[in-house]
Amino acid sequence: MPIAQEPTLSVSPDGHTVSAAGTWQVSALASKRVIKAISGCIDHVKDIHAVEWDLSGVEMLDHVGAQWLWQAWDYKRPAKLKLADGQEEIFKRIETAGRLEFPRARKQHFGWVTALGFGILHFLEHMRGFVQLIGSVVQDAARFAANPVRGPWREISANIFHAGFQALGITALVGFLIGVVLSYLSAQQLRNFGGDIYLVNLLGMSVIRELGPLMAAILVAGRSGSAITAQLGVMRVTEELDAMLVMGISHGYRLILPKVIALAISMPLLVIWTDAAALIGGMLAAKVELNLSVRYFIMKLPQVVPIANYYIGLFKGAVFGMLIAMVSCHFGLRIKPNTESLGHGTTTSVVTAITVVILANAVFAIVFNGVGY
Repeated sequence: MPIAQEPTLSVSPDGHTVSAAGTWQVSALASKRVIKAISGCIDHVKDIHAVEWDLSGVEMLDHVGAQWLWQAWDYKRPAKLKLADGQEEIFKRIETAGRLEFPRARKQHFGWVTALGFGILHFLEHMRGFVQLIGSVVQDAARFAANPVRGPWREISANIFHAGFQALGITALVGFLIGVVLSYLSAQQLRNFGGDIYLVNLLGMSVIRELGPLMAAILVAGRSGSAITAQLGVMRVTEELDAMLVMGISHGYRLILPKVIALAISMPLLVIWTDAAALIGGMLAAKVELNLSVRYFIMKLPQVVPIANYYIGLFKGAVFGMLIAMVSCHFGLRIKPNTESLGHGTTTSVVTAITVVILANAVFAIVFNGVGY
């Protein structure tokens, strides 16, 4: 079956002929983009009744498409009109039927104001839902603390395995490579100023305090955050969430709280693991580039990096983990029961989680500005 062409209007270069083509039927004219394009072409015609209208290229024409053209002609038949077979009868019926108004595409000079307003309302609606989710998690955590024996231990254990243990490989690889690159580039600059021994200071502070927690959080947000959103989205599509409500099972207590607790536990451990991999990579690069021994690096590191930076990195990891889990669950629960919403929600969840992690890291940098130096 051939694919129907969109209805189009075109004006000849000399401006004396207007040609119509495509399928002028109600199904094709339902698109706002098509209506806007046709209306724009009609607006460029200076004298509607002075030009020749050629409709011989129209593949299919129904009463709605003919009425569009009739309205463009100001409800009068043009003096020069070329029709295809079967079109004359349609226009005769329209002449005797009277006027039928169709909406024309309106020019919105301040459309950006409307878009900005809808964007702000959409953001505030998401913030309201996220705050409600935080309150629900706090209530479920209090319920769990009051009766830990009946808590979702199996769900917590499964999420620690999936979000923590299975992420050890990728976090170690990325941490090692970042440590090598950072050490190599820093060594080239420090050699110019005779500050080779300060490579330990630079690498230790940057990895333990900033890069380690941030890299681990970004990797977990892209890997585990997307999996959490997709899991909840699939449960929405397959109506498993509705079935849980019918059975009296709380979404927050059995789905959200275990993920928040699991990531709060896994992220500090992943931060330690990523820090170790990055420092090992940095030590090897320092040995090759500056001939700094591994023994000197290990002995110097505790002296130049105060222990407070280590605690700050672990605390940031736990907070990042909880933020990633709640953002992922927030978007997962808002997915509609269709595949398009599932893909869009998962993508938005990952981008938002990474953005929230970077914003939280900036806040931590300001709050702990005078700590650990």
